[in-house]
Amino acid sequence: MLNIAIDGPSGAGKSTIAKEIAKRLNIIYLDTGAMYRAIGLKAVRLGIDTEDVQGVTGILDSTQIEIKYEDGVQIIYLDGEDVSTAIREHHISKAASNVSKIPAVRLKLVAMQREIAAKNNVVLDGRDITSYVLKDANNKFYLTATPEERAKRRYKELVEKGQNVDYETILADINDRDYNDTHRDFAPLTRTEDSVFIDSTELTIEQAIEKILSYIKM
Repeated sequence: MLNIAIDGPSGAGKSTIAKEIAKRLNIIYLDTGAMYRAIGLKAVRLGIDTEDVQGVTGILDSTQIEIKYEDGVQIIYLDGEDVSTAIREHHISKAASNVSKIPAVRLKLVAMQREIAAKNNVVLDGRDITSYVLKDANNKFYLTATPEERAKRRYKELVEKGQNVDYETILADINDRDYNDTHRDFAPLTRTEDSVFIDSTELTIEQAIEKILSYIKM
């Protein structure tokens, strides 16, 4: 199987690039971050503190996440509801980061991710794909950019979607999320020795895509 694993901090362009690589190689793109966002969304909706380990763990058994592909687009269903748009609200980013630190959440979602990757040619992006989820992936990448550049990209993206956001708040959230992701006890964000390092700060999306494609071993 062709398994492509892309790790990196929030806002580095992983999802955009992974989707395009999957499209060009005609393989499945699995948005792992969306799965954590779904758990975070449910906790927020239920009024559960997303840093409350017992509270979040308590809703896992009754939580059903389904991933379907409709017209080539991945749709996330949470307990039967299409939440593909709802999980992209800015405040859900921090919720996703918080619940992702909870071991029970990661174990539940990682089992799903590994099962899909074992049966399909896939591209996965996230924080612990190369180091934990798909340690034996035959193509590994660590994609990053400066916090300021990532905040600028995120700000532009959200404004274009009509959301009322503040750049400084987004930058603070990104720095906070970077700390969370790299300091969590269970499967933290890290660059593995066998991952190709790509700094996209000065690269266009197309340049980053071409660079990654040049390294992929079929």
